[in-house]
Amino acid sequence: MKPEAAIAHIPRLRRYARLLTGDAARADDLVQDTLERAVRKWSLWRMPAEGDPAAALRRWLLTLMHHLHANHRRDRGWFDDHAELDDANEPRHEPHALTAQRLDLERGLASLAAPLRETLLLVSVESCSYAEAAEVLGVPVGTVMSRLSRARAQLRERLEGVPARAPLRVVK
Repeated sequence: MKPEAAIAHIPRLRRYARLLTGDAARADDLVQDTLERAVRKWSLWRMPAEGDPAAALRRWLLTLMHHLHANHRRDRGWFDDHAELDDANEPRHEPHALTAQRLDLERGLASLAAPLRETLLLVSVESCSYAEAAEVLGVPVGTVMSRLSRARAQLRERLEGVPARAPLRVVK
């Protein structure tokens, strides 16, 4: 497989980067950095002995993107784990009802801590299995499951205003 195979994954990389960064310009920069690194490090990628090579390449590209994003946040001060809501109280004209819901969802995603947001996006938007998300993020599968549960609960609480249910206690 040649580096040109990465071209087919650009739309998914852009979607994930846009949701990850919350900004189209930074997302494009992240995708470009990811593709540049993939081309430079192409000799390190190994086609799997079994399974879908395209899926393996997608996981590798998402892993590169995840690491680059973490580096950008650390090195350039991209610590935007919480949404900027300065204009939240200003009245706004919404031509479509779904636009408001989409904005609420984007703000809810932006307000999640980076590890929770990354996990939720990989599983829910990029349709990665728990094992694939764990591989991309470099964490155990149990951590992915825990982060996903917490992310969903926090997002539900922010969108619906309903606090997450307290864990059930066993009474003996």
